[in-house]
Amino acid sequence: MANFQKMGGMGGGGNMQAMMRQAQEMQKQIEKTKEELAETVIEASVGGDMVKVEMTGAYELINLKIKPEALDPEDPEMTEDLVIACVNEVINQVSELRKQRLPM
Repeated sequence: MANFQKMGGMGGGGNMQAMMRQAQEMQKQIEKTKEELAETVIEASVGGDMVKVEMTGAYELINLKIKPEALDPEDPEMTEDLVIACVNEVINQVSELRKQRLPM
């Protein structure tokens, strides 16, 4: 027991409690940031605004607009390519926003 007391006894427990509180506060902040991101809407467009998409910061696609002139029955691949490019662009924007806002 004398050896235990020489090492500081239970004095180190306060540091552990402080670290736990700090970790809990960080977790609360992360959750708050995730909630804010879920409410944030990011928009991307391609092809001179022929295709526009909106996505939340939680990666939920909430809106897709395609102008009629982008719907060429002779070339459906063009419209498909525009949609893919636009969705990929908004995903990249959301990813960048999340990197900036979340510490992980």
